[in-house]
Amino acid sequence: MKVTERHQHGCYYRTWHAENPKGAIQLVHGLAEHCQRYEHLAQAVTQAGYSLYAIDLPNHGKSDGKRGHLHSFAEFETACQHLYESMQGELPNAKKFLLGHSMGGLIASCFLLNHQHQYNGAMLSGPAIQSPQEPPAWQVHLITLISKLFPKAGMLTLESSGISRDKAVYERYMNDPLVFKSKLSAKFLVELNAAMARITQHAADINVPLLIMHGSSDNITAPAGSQYLYDNCQSDDKTLKLYEGLYHEIFNEPEHPGVFKDLIEWLDKRV
Repeated sequence: MKVTERHQHGCYYRTWHAENPKGAIQLVHGLAEHCQRYEHLAQAVTQAGYSLYAIDLPNHGKSDGKRGHLHSFAEFETACQHLYESMQGELPNAKKFLLGHSMGGLIASCFLLNHQHQYNGAMLSGPAIQSPQEPPAWQVHLITLISKLFPKAGMLTLESSGISRDKAVYERYMNDPLVFKSKLSAKFLVELNAAMARITQHAADINVPLLIMHGSSDNITAPAGSQYLYDNCQSDDKTLKLYEGLYHEIFNEPEHPGVFKDLIEWLDKRV
């Protein structure tokens, strides 16, 4: 497996190249993390014949920008399009799939609303469609007001203990210097909430072949959000897999080999 990396458009790009690829996957990682945490997934999919294209999202990992802050959710979608163009330039004739985890699943869902014609299918892992605990209306209004007056004001620290049942995974996450642990700004929270509302309102506009995967014991993003997206999207080809007892990062749970197997089998059937 050949790996290439570069810095472009203010973002860090990383590609894991399969030999004679039969398809290409565009990866969108989750909030606070970075694409190099998917090395083991890259090994699995490249061995199966799929090249994996990834970036560190703006304000994440090795990319430019203030950690924990965001001017507009559109910045993420612009970065997704740049990554797609890179993948398309290198593998113009390959089948192309979009893969998003957590907030990356939300970003991918929003991106599909205007760009699903670019892909042969999409895969979402624990997508952040709904929060396990919806904030009260007064709190939403207060954060919205603060975001207008002090957009960079730190408001919320992420709770990370629910990422995996594997203690080694959690310890690596907490000790990873590229994972940010700073508070999310008021503006970031407002943009995130608006993106969730957008998918709730426009889920029916998604019609690409879709695989949604979620751990049933996920307390970071709600499995009910995945169920909602599955029920309301208009894809003729759609699959929802709920993994009993698994936490948020199903790719980093002890059962992850079975999750990888499910993902690759789904890809193979559509290639």
